[in-house]
Amino acid sequence: MGHWWTRNIIEPGKLPLLLALASFVLTFVITRIVVRLIRAGKGPFGNVKAGGLHIHHVVPGVVLTVIGGFGAVGSDRHGFGSAVSAVVFGVGAGLVLDEFALILHLDDVYWSEEGRKSVEVVVVTAALVGLMLSGFLPFGVNDLTEDELQDRAGVVLSIALNFGVALLALAKGKTRMAIFGVIVPLVALIGAIRLARPTSPWARRFYRRRPRARARARLRAYHHDRRWAGPRRRFQDLIGGRPDPEPVRSLPGRS
Repeated sequence: MGHWWTRNIIEPGKLPLLLALASFVLTFVITRIVVRLIRAGKGPFGNVKAGGLHIHHVVPGVVLTVIGGFGAVGSDRHGFGSAVSAVVFGVGAGLVLDEFALILHLDDVYWSEEGRKSVEVVVVTAALVGLMLSGFLPFGVNDLTEDELQDRAGVVLSIALNFGVALLALAKGKTRMAIFGVIVPLVALIGAIRLARPTSPWARRFYRRRPRARARARLRAYHHDRRWAGPRRRFQDLIGGRPDPEPVRSLPGRS
């Protein structure tokens, strides 16, 4: 275990990435617990206000992200300063992405349906960084044997080919599969060979004169969204809390 830790975490300089991921996830979890307690009116917590202005936690998150990012750039990745900067950056990123929907919509949609985007972005980010952390860097490890050098050359070529496949999956509208496929090749390959989503650039370019392909793409997207909408919503509610119900809109001509 100690040899693996040295070869694949310490020597390639992955410790800052590990610290950033840990602080990112922990900050998100703590933030969600606090805001849910505030929403329920429990505990000693409350919204931060200055002169009647509600200060969203994305504000200190941006400040911490900038400080941690510049600190990491200016530090040796094997030094103490890099580790501290990674933690600061992870905390800031957790606060910022927890309110990603607010930045996207330029509106306080934290407890609305649109606010689910924040949870989705955080989960994807944490999973992607975790996959990067669990893999082996094809560069940056010293004292390699000839066999290891050849193996890593093969890895570099595989990464380049897989990146192309991931781009194809992205063009077909399979964003999540493309992101995870950068790390797990099979995922990107599945996204690349399956039908494109009907609103994707690939469908607009190649299905334009193929009505049967467009119909199949719409049908497959409908069944996929219907199958996974419920589990995805329950998972998001478990992590981020259930959104407020949508207000009932009265019909025109009725009060």
